[in-house]
Amino acid sequence: MTLPDLVDVLGEPLGRVRRLLDESQLVGSRRFGVLAVPEVFVVDGHPLSSLRGTAIVLHDAGFSDDEVIDWLMAPEESIGVAPIDALRAGRKSEVRRVAQTLA
Repeated sequence: MTLPDLVDVLGEPLGRVRRLLDESQLVGSRRFGVLAVPEVFVVDGHPLSSLRGTAIVLHDAGFSDDEVIDWLMAPEESIGVAPIDALRAGRKSEVRRVAQTLA
């Protein structure tokens, strides 16, 4: 979702959406030109609550925003599913334990 999409979906002004990105409550990428956030990072009109802490762990391990997105979306053998699927299922502790081993 682009920033205008996020403004609509979240019902927040652009400045607040940018702050959510700055605070790692959302993670976006410019790899295809315009800044965009994967749709799976938003649940019921709000950023996925467990995303922020996980993104911070990965950033602390030296991951760029693109690498954070790639890791979250790719199947992770030790979890059995993609980390984003585990986060959306409420398994944040398990995902963060695995993320911490990447440092």
